[in-house]
Amino acid sequence: MRAVVLGGGGLTGRCTVRDLANGGVFDHVVAADLDRTLAEAAAEAAGPKARAAAIDVRDRAAVVALLTGADVVVNAVQYTFNLHVMEAALEARVPYLDFGGLFHMTRRQLALDDAFRTAQRIAIPGLGQVPGVSNVLAMEAAHDLDRVDSIVIRDGWRDLTVGAPEVSFTWSPSTFLDEMILPAMVFEGGAYREYPPMSGAEEFDFAPPVGRTRLYRTLHSEPATLPDSLRSKGLAHCEWKEGGPGIEVLRTMSLLGLGSEEPLEVRGARVAPREFTLALLKREKLLGAPAGIVVDDWEVCDIELHGTKDGRPTVRHAVARFPPRPDWHLTATEYAVGVAGAIGAELIARGEIREHGVLPPERCVPPGPFRAALAARGIETAITPPEPPLPPARKR
Repeated sequence: MRAVVLGGGGLTGRCTVRDLANGGVFDHVVAADLDRTLAEAAAEAAGPKARAAAIDVRDRAAVVALLTGADVVVNAVQYTFNLHVMEAALEARVPYLDFGGLFHMTRRQLALDDAFRTAQRIAIPGLGQVPGVSNVLAMEAAHDLDRVDSIVIRDGWRDLTVGAPEVSFTWSPSTFLDEMILPAMVFEGGAYREYPPMSGAEEFDFAPPVGRTRLYRTLHSEPATLPDSLRSKGLAHCEWKEGGPGIEVLRTMSLLGLGSEEPLEVRGARVAPREFTLALLKREKLLGAPAGIVVDDWEVCDIELHGTKDGRPTVRHAVARFPPRPDWHLTATEYAVGVAGAIGAELIARGEIREHGVLPPERCVPPGPFRAALAARGIETAITPPEPPLPPARKR
């Protein structure tokens, strides 16, 4: 079996490549990236099952040629290219998953549902850490409730790394900058409402070692799909909040226009501030964990559900605790996003995800096998109070 990871040399894609190459499902794993040097480094770290390829995902014919005959493609490139890659996967008739579309792209991707159903293939937008693990846990926590009135997904992080820089990026800087400047979308009263980015500040106590953290509303993908997936439960409110060291710096960078794609002229040269920012971060080695340190950062996602069970009001929390992977020199975010995508790819290849169409994780990923695979990789998940066993899966 063959898996292709587009963006396989990036912060999270390299983890997916390594996890897949060290698993027992795939015989060949392709680390494909615009930067051949990064792709080669990812393939070398992953071992003999992996090989590198240079690819520009804007070259539709080249992507289709690379994907043809593969058993699954994991899209780890910048979310703005998700539709490009999905359409190439559809043409190549290859199952697809990505790590998220920052709400608006995710909703555009769902429009390809009929085309993927006709092709009898699956496409899963947002099967990473958050979104991804968060969606699956929210759906599992809600399955036996009579009603689900509200879901609030909160995500916090803490860095205990000795010698860590004050600012570093363990996820796409472009995506982070977009989260800080685009309006947050909150589902309430059966409709979406825009809120200012970084609004709704609150203090929240996460599981150790994250602890008390200041959180803010930002744009995210979970509210793009959970309201529809839980429509039958009457979901009336769904929102996302996040926070941790460095988030205020990100907001300041965004307010200064460093995430803008509108070129400006500097000494006779036209340059987009975002391109300058990315080049600067790369030069200063602020992408990923710095070399020579032992990574010790943590992230916790806490999903709070309010609803009714047997006619009585109830509150549930679904929690995922994400550790780093020091021996792979991966931060908590890099590791969690990468392995969640790898688990999804394995479930597709093994036939444990059999649905067709474009479906968010909560509607097609089996929670039992998914959570067991997370646990095997050191990622703890829990739902409190404990939910009863899931009913047998219905054949579709």
